[in-house]
Amino acid sequence: MFESVATLLAEHEELQDQLADPELHANPARSKKVNRRYAELSRIVAAYHEWRQVTDDVAAAQEMASEDESFAAEVPVLEEDLAKKEETLRRLLIPRDPNDGRDVIMEIKMGEGGAESALFAADLLRMYLHYAESKRWKTEIITFTQSDLGGYKDVQVAIKGTSTDPAEGAWAHLKYEGGVHRVQRVPATESQGRIHTSAAGVLVFPEVDEPEEVEISQNDLKIDVYRSSGPGGQSVNTTDSAVRITHLPTGIVVAMQNEKSQLQNKEAGMRVLRARILARYQEEADAEASVFRKSQIRTMDRSERIRTYNFPENRIADHRTGYKAYNLDAVMNGALEPVIQSCILADEETQLADIGSEA
Repeated sequence: MFESVATLLAEHEELQDQLADPELHANPARSKKVNRRYAELSRIVAAYHEWRQVTDDVAAAQEMASEDESFAAEVPVLEEDLAKKEETLRRLLIPRDPNDGRDVIMEIKMGEGGAESALFAADLLRMYLHYAESKRWKTEIITFTQSDLGGYKDVQVAIKGTSTDPAEGAWAHLKYEGGVHRVQRVPATESQGRIHTSAAGVLVFPEVDEPEEVEISQNDLKIDVYRSSGPGGQSVNTTDSAVRITHLPTGIVVAMQNEKSQLQNKEAGMRVLRARILARYQEEADAEASVFRKSQIRTMDRSERIRTYNFPENRIADHRTGYKAYNLDAVMNGALEPVIQSCILADEETQLADIGSEA
């Protein structure tokens, strides 16, 4: 597995030279990609040098062990450290999802459970917003449809990372969130204190960096305008500002109504449409790549129940990784990192096993 390191070290040096060239920064899209790749390789380079250093230290200690007992005692400690450095490097050498550095568009939709499901969708949105805040990511509510009790029938939010390192990207962490989230609790509308089970769906799409990444012909679009509905406000219920965009080749439909003007709603709709089309194309490609499909715990089946939030027991459980904890109150306030890390580690373990079986 370490045979590829020499190639990566050479690429890292080449990227370093490119970053020193002022012409690169005149092309923001290209500069962004180079910075992402450089940050990714910088982790590998640092881990490799640490591994080499400890490897040399072990060899030196073993050589001196026969002459000095202090060196003999140091050998097991160094060997243990070497094993840790090697494991870190092995994990960093796992082929990274090319979308990891991308920002995301997340959609949260009410599911089974009526009004309680809409309230839970609002709770999930709040959880993700707090989690994004803890990561110092930027968020933007794109569009939403509220329920009568203050929940959300559906809501779309853009989440933008702030690091050039793909490992710290929004997609790298949130790609595992797609699926059905089940909640067990006593609804606010329940007068007899009975526990109900309801659900909300979460969809996560990598956002397109530049519009040119996904070419969309105007001839492939059907655009309808209609009057906005929902809570009162300027342009709502008074003008035909809402927009529904249908991408004819894929059948993907996007509707926007929360902006004040038809143009603003169209721009927001195209942003979401590009992300959905990119995700569709990549899902089709992944379906043809059996190794990639097998190595991802992230499901393409959006009907899969991935997690349960049990409020009476204060329990959070991820059904894919077996993760379970009794700090649901903290998780709902944004302390989601341990849950997501369980997904990242499970994904890595599967990929390492696949690589080992191919060796």
